[in-house]
Amino acid sequence: MSDARPYGRSGPIAGPGAGRHLLVVDDDDRIRELLKEFLAREGYRVTGAAHAAAAKRMMELIEFDLVVLDVMMPGESGFDLTTWVRSKAETSKTPVLLLTARGDPDDRIEGLSRGADDYMSKPFDPRELALRVDAILRRRLELSKDGKPQRLTEAEAQLLKTLAIHAHSAVERMSLSPDTADITGRAVDVQVTRLRRKLEADPKNPRYLQTVRGVGYMLAPD
Repeated sequence: MSDARPYGRSGPIAGPGAGRHLLVVDDDDRIRELLKEFLAREGYRVTGAAHAAAAKRMMELIEFDLVVLDVMMPGESGFDLTTWVRSKAETSKTPVLLLTARGDPDDRIEGLSRGADDYMSKPFDPRELALRVDAILRRRLELSKDGKPQRLTEAEAQLLKTLAIHAHSAVERMSLSPDTADITGRAVDVQVTRLRRKLEADPKNPRYLQTVRGVGYMLAPD
């Protein structure tokens, strides 16, 4: 598979941020810029958004590795934006870390119930934020294609792992989707398309990640 191999955090791309792309959403300009500066020093590529509408526009165009999201924003709240992220096939598995000035346990439960991966109350130590971001991203896999690293999102890594377990056998489309709300299977199709771009020499004519008509997909490694 063009020398496509999984790597851990200690693999070819070591280092805290390893170039992963984060989106920081906070209406407080000072906090947003401070977070961007700090996370950039940790090795991350960081983009900022001042409100939910701007964040949505960016996520529709760019695939982020993780979203750091303030809860209390004018207009659409961070809770609502988290729900939107989870409802979209293209972003449903993007990790979300919520930030809020509220310390109420009910708010934490609300955030996690909306699908957030982690939750931090303000004020916080930026070093702890960096550690939590790193802990979430450590769940990812990376591939090497023709000697070049290819980062996988958590959803892509899980899908590839499932297909690898059943290599050379067709796997039903819906069994590849952990999201029972995805009754159309579109989220799976999106992830397969992205994986093909990262794995295949010709994504439109895949050699390894094959479609099995009427069933689903099959991984055919060398």
